[in-house]
Amino acid sequence: MAFVQIRAAREGDCGDILRLIRELAEFEKLSDQVKISEEVLRADGFGENPFYHCFVAEIIPAPGERQGPCIVGYGLYYFIYSTWKGRNIYLEDIYVMPEYRGTTGQELRPRWTQWWSNSIGQGIGSKIIKKVAEVALDQGCSQFRLEVLEWNKKAMDLYKALGAQDVTQAEGWHAFRFEGEAMRKLAGR
Repeated sequence: MAFVQIRAAREGDCGDILRLIRELAEFEKLSDQVKISEEVLRADGFGENPFYHCFVAEIIPAPGERQGPCIVGYGLYYFIYSTWKGRNIYLEDIYVMPEYRGTTGQELRPRWTQWWSNSIGQGIGSKIIKKVAEVALDQGCSQFRLEVLEWNKKAMDLYKALGAQDVTQAEGWHAFRFEGEAMRKLAGR
């Protein structure tokens, strides 16, 4: 029987990670915003001072199966700092291919189902999130942060079920960003 392994990404996984980034962007209806390349992912994640870290969910086939290992999900994270709380970890992306959502890793045959599964916290996405939480604790982080689009109710329900607090609702925070021309203008370039 095949099973899922959540492991640290390797440089050779960048092609699969990029494929999944594009799938996530399509799901979020933001495909036109993906500008990153496999080469940039390699340089930024696997150099001397990586800008990010990543876990992948890899299907390991049972002995004798002809299909090789297959990456079906990822969680890309990095460290940030809070002047109020100290070390934080930020989960930039969490994505599991739709046909593997809701699977626990014990019965891995692709199926179309909800990704948080009937037993909250047992699916592949939850396993990735739990691995990031382990890293956060091992690195002395006081908070584990992530963002979700306001229409993605399924993801919000999962995060809340796992114990996350909706700070937009509770504290009224809004996310802002500078990019492109606005960033160059701000920097006087």
